Amino acid sequence: MSFLRTARAVAWSFFGVRKRSGWEDDARRANPLHVVAVGLVGIVLVVAGLIALVNWVV
Repeated sequence: MSFLRTARAVAWSFFGVRKRSGWEDDARRANPLHVVAVGLVGIVLVVAGLIALVNWVV
């Protein structure tokens, strides 16, 4: 599974919207290290976005 496909699968899981067949396919093919890396980057981006939004509002 390519890194970009893993990123797309993790992005869909952040939203909680995924077809069962797509999830099963991703679960079979995903590289766990890619999933963890993309997940951590996603979390950092969400937190940074929230901090930036709060600073902009305040």
